Amino acid sequence: MAMTETIKQKFNAWAVNILESTLKRFPERKETFATDSGIPVTRLALPRADAEAHYLHELGFPGEYPFTRGVQPTMYRGRFWTMRQYAGFGTAEETNHRFKYLLEAGQTGLSTAFDLPTQLGYDADDPLAEGEVGKVGVSISSLEDMETLLDGIPLDKVSTSMTINAPASILLAMYIAVGKKQGVPPHKLRGTVQNDILKEYVARGTYIFPPAPSMRLITDIIGYCKENLPRWNTISISGYHIREAGSTAVQEVAFTLANAIAYVEAAINAGQSVDDFAKQLSFFFNAHNNFLEEVAKYRAARRLWAKIMRDRFGAKDSKSWRLRFHTQTGGSTLTVQQPTNNVARVTIQALAAVLGGTQSLHTNSLDEALGLPTEETARVALRTQQIIAYESGVADTVDPLAGSYYIEYLTDEIEKRAGEYIAKIDAMGGALAAIESGFMQQEIQSAAYRFQQDVDSNTQVVVGVNRFKVDEEIKPEILRVDETIQQMQAEKLAALRARRDNAAVNAALTRLAEAARGTENLMPHILSAVEAYATTGEISNTLRDVWGEYQPTTLI
Repeated sequence: MAMTETIKQKFNAWAVNILESTLKRFPERKETFATDSGIPVTRLALPRADAEAHYLHELGFPGEYPFTRGVQPTMYRGRFWTMRQYAGFGTAEETNHRFKYLLEAGQTGLSTAFDLPTQLGYDADDPLAEGEVGKVGVSISSLEDMETLLDGIPLDKVSTSMTINAPASILLAMYIAVGKKQGVPPHKLRGTVQNDILKEYVARGTYIFPPAPSMRLITDIIGYCKENLPRWNTISISGYHIREAGSTAVQEVAFTLANAIAYVEAAINAGQSVDDFAKQLSFFFNAHNNFLEEVAKYRAARRLWAKIMRDRFGAKDSKSWRLRFHTQTGGSTLTVQQPTNNVARVTIQALAAVLGGTQSLHTNSLDEALGLPTEETARVALRTQQIIAYESGVADTVDPLAGSYYIEYLTDEIEKRAGEYIAKIDAMGGALAAIESGFMQQEIQSAAYRFQQDVDSNTQVVVGVNRFKVDEEIKPEILRVDETIQQMQAEKLAALRARRDNAAVNAALTRLAEAARGTENLMPHILSAVEAYATTGEISNTLRDVWGEYQPTTLI
C-alpha cells in the first residue's frame, strides 16, 4: 500500500527504534499472518498516498456509485435490516406455527426451508421421497399445502423468502395463487425466490433439469415478475452454499458474481433490457468467523458488481448497479462440541454482516450442528440480531469501519483477486463453461481440503474441537420430525387427487408440455396448473418428460 514520504520516514524510524527491540523480547505468534483467503495480513496498515482520490473513486458516499459504503444514503438510520429466521420442517401446519411464533417474537420477514423431495420436484408420496419428507424443511406437494403454510400470514404486509431452485417457478406460482385467494394481487407481493440453479451444479446438488432449460425457467421468472410482480426479487444469486462447500471469501465473491453475469447475459439474450430487470436481482452471502475479512468482502462485492453492471452491461439506471444482499451466518462453522460456543460465533458473524451493510439477515441457532432448531434456540438466534440492532450502537452510523486502513486494504485486495477469477472464468467461456469443466468445483474442493489440513495440523484453531477441548456428554434438546409425516402427506395427496378436477389438471399439464417444447414464457402455464391443484411432482415430471434430467460432471 502506497504511503506519503513523510509517513514512510516516520514508519521506518518506528520500525528501527521501537518495533525491532519489541520483537526481540516478544516474538510474534506466527512468522506470517493471512486471512482465510490467503490475503497477507499486514502488521500495521497505513494510509495511502492517494487517499483523497481513492476515497472519491473507490469509496464515495453511501447510496451512490460505486456503493462501497452501502446501497442506501442512511442505511440503518432509516430502518434496520430485515430480520429473517430460516424456518421449515415437517408439515405445513407445523411450519405455519413456527412462522407465527417468530413473527410474534419480532421477526420482520419470513424465510422458508423446503424438504429435499420438494427441492427436487418430488411429491411426498413418491418412492424417491422415502425417509426425507419434512426432514430438512417443510413438505409442499400442492397448492393446498401452500395455503396451509401461509394461513393467517398477511402477504400484503410480510416479505417472504423461499429457498427453492429447480422448482422455483412452481413454488412461486403457488405463492401467487395464495395471494390471490387472500385478495392480495401479484403486484403487491414482496419477497424473494432463490432460483439460482448454477450454484446447485457447483455446490449444492438440488438440480433437476439440464442447464439450458433451467436457465430458460430463470429468465421466464425474471420476465414474468418484471410485468406482474415488480416488488419481487426474481433471483437470489447465492454465494452462501459455495462458501458452505468450502470456498474462500474471495472465491465466494468471484463465483457468485460470475454466476450473476451468466444470468444477466441470459436475460439479455432472451430479449430483456438490463435496466428493466436488474433492479429485481438480489444476492445471498455467507458470514464466517474471520471478522474483518467478512466485512471487507461485502464492501468489495458491492463495488465490483456496480462496476460490472455499469461498465460491462451498460446499465444506465443507478438502481441497476446496486448489489442488495441477504446474509446467513455460517452453518459449516458451527460445532457439535461445546455447542453454546456457537452463540459467540453467530454473534461475530452477524455483526460482520451488519457492518458490511446487509439488507436482511438470518442468524443460525446454536444447535444447528446437531439438528433442526428448537423454538428456544431459534428465539436466542433472533434475539442476537435484535441486541445488535437495538443495543450495540453499530447501526447508528453508516459504514462505521470505512476509512480503516486495514479494512480498505482488504476491500481492495478482495476486489482485485475476485476480479482475476472472473477474468479467468470469462476466458473459459463464462460461468456455465467453468462449471461444466469442473473448474469451480475443483477450486472449492481444493480450498476445503487446505482448510481441513490446517485444522488437522492445529494451524487453524477451532475452539472446542482441536484446542480447548473438554470432556462432555452432549445431550441437547433436539427438534425431532415425526416419522409418520410421509404417510400423513401421502393420505392428503390421495384425498386431493380424488376431489380435484383431474380433467382440468391433465389439460393444464398438456398445455405446459406443449409450451415447454416451444419458446413462450412458462410461468402462466405453471400458474394455471398450480391453480388446478396439479402437484409439485406432476408439474416437475411433465417438464422432465420434455427436457430430461441433468447428469453432473464427474471430477477425478
